[in-house]
Amino acid sequence: MTAVVVTDIARADAATVDALAVHGVATVHEAMGRTGLVGTWPAGIGLRPIQQDVRVAGTAVTVLSHPGDNLMIHAAVEQCRAGDLLVVTTTSPSTDGAFGELFATALHARGVRGLVTTTGVRDTAELRALGFPVWATAVGAQGTVKATPGSVNVPVIIGGVVIHPGDVVIADDDGIVCVPREDAASALSASDARIAKEDADRVAYRDGQLSLDRKGLRASLTDLGVVYMTQQEYDAR
Repeated sequence: MTAVVVTDIARADAATVDALAVHGVATVHEAMGRTGLVGTWPAGIGLRPIQQDVRVAGTAVTVLSHPGDNLMIHAAVEQCRAGDLLVVTTTSPSTDGAFGELFATALHARGVRGLVTTTGVRDTAELRALGFPVWATAVGAQGTVKATPGSVNVPVIIGGVVIHPGDVVIADDDGIVCVPREDAASALSASDARIAKEDADRVAYRDGQLSLDRKGLRASLTDLGVVYMTQQEYDAR
């Protein structure tokens, strides 16, 4: 495909992005019918946060680079604006340290909320001190070159999920989920409804109600052939 930098992407509504961030990865993933999960750890593609207790959501600015080359990240910085989240992958696997503190400084100044990358990152102590959250496949000091063309703001695939520029990407300690831009409003409504249900469940459980009864699961156990017996009955089988 021709190397290209797309400059005028449509982005998900900013207020919707912020509201989805409050809900977090697990809630949004479940609310969307268990779809959109980009990566988990230690299974999956190995994307991990370099920090803890951080949750962000932003509109995706995507980068497709040659392995071991960060030229297109330099090109992507210009295309980023406040509320974005940079998403980087390569045409074949690469764990070189393609991103570090200088990139983060430039992106932080532009209001970018974080980075998701299948490459490696370095300067992790400085990234944490700057408050620039990162989810990456690897951490390592191996440098990169700036010699090969790639693309910015084209669809990319990470963990089997297609991420389009302008989609909502949510990342926290539980994982990463992508919400297609056109589905952001419905995903928020479904997430709101799930949170309301969980709030009611939480009150019930604090009052001593059992999830078996609240969710009507006793009948499911019976239908699946699960039987209750005393220890004496079990030992005498």
